[in-house]
Amino acid sequence: MKNLKTIVLSSLIALAMGAFSSVAMAESDAGRVSYAPADAIDLMIGELKKAKLAAAEGKPGEEVYKFIKQCMDYGKDVNANDVVDRERSRTNEVIKKARTMAKKNDMKGIEEHLDKAMKQLEDIKSLI
Repeated sequence: MKNLKTIVLSSLIALAMGAFSSVAMAESDAGRVSYAPADAIDLMIGELKKAKLAAAEGKPGEEVYKFIKQCMDYGKDVNANDVVDRERSRTNEVIKKARTMAKKNDMKGIEEHLDKAMKQLEDIKSLI
């Protein structure tokens, strides 16, 4: 009887852990679309290209800022592994510099930061 109680209790604990684990309950926030890491990188590059084009056309910094902000939002889905996450963080630093420049409406040199970020994102795709 003592062994039966131990087996039943252990089984119930294992079942409860499996049923309520964070992995079993994981899902996106309501209203948020999740992307695969490679798709998210492609979307980030697309937004950076839009930002570069807007800067080249002489659009105001607010518009360029919106594209860069959207790029950073897509970056939240780039989480394939530790190496990719570390490289994404380095790329985010470059993107943040461009974002700050756009926020201050300082468009001189912003294209260099955007080009560098796009190149780094292309390199990250090979790590996935």
